[in-house]
Amino acid sequence: MPATPTSTSTDLRVISLAERPDLEEAMLTMESSWPAYIRPDPILVDWAFDRHAEHQLVVVDEADQVVARAASVPFAWDGDPDQLPDTGWDETLRQCLTDTGAGRELTALCALEIAIVPGRLAQNLSVYTLRALIDHAREKGFHDLVGPVRPSRKDQHPRLPLAEYIALRRSDGLPEDPWLRVHVRVGGEVLKVCPASMTISGSLAQWREWTGLPLDTDGPVELPGALTPLTVSATHDHAVYVEPNVWVRHRTGRRP
Repeated sequence: MPATPTSTSTDLRVISLAERPDLEEAMLTMESSWPAYIRPDPILVDWAFDRHAEHQLVVVDEADQVVARAASVPFAWDGDPDQLPDTGWDETLRQCLTDTGAGRELTALCALEIAIVPGRLAQNLSVYTLRALIDHAREKGFHDLVGPVRPSRKDQHPRLPLAEYIALRRSDGLPEDPWLRVHVRVGGEVLKVCPASMTISGSLAQWREWTGLPLDTDGPVELPGALTPLTVSATHDHAVYVEPNVWVRHRTGRRP
């Protein structure tokens, strides 16, 4: 059987949901490597997709199939890294809602997610999609593209503090983590850790459904794909996962 040819950038198109609202379901249901327990607030996500459809990008192949997605929201940011929230993912969505409603100037674009269909991971689509989002931010007049980035291999070191993990470097000086390395190679600047970027809590029944684990004793539990341990309270029948991310900035060249 002949090998399947690898797609090139000429086979791909980047389209926003504002241009193709019919692709929203395919974008949302696209297979990805996110663990089942990562569950963003659906109300805020639905609002962002509806209000800021132009900033939700999909990459489609020659067959018009969605092979990657880049979700982002605009917000008001003065360029000071100290003003980026420690509750990165969750708070940026809320801040986008507040800033949009108040009519503030939306000066930066926040990348909430860049995801690739697992079968396409070997085709360099992560770099292609990241560059497309940076170009989109520049074309739309934003000063910066920032994002609470999820390091791709931190789950292999769940008990290592994230600040220590992102300090790991290869012999060439680039980050040890592959996804952070991609960002740095295309000009990204690692700013700081956001220690509580996303918080997911639920009953033990919910967590057992999401993970397939018994979760019948109190204490920390390492989960597949998790960047830090899950905190389980069998006594009180609940568990909480707090995910740290890393703020990364890509300058568009538009800031005065």
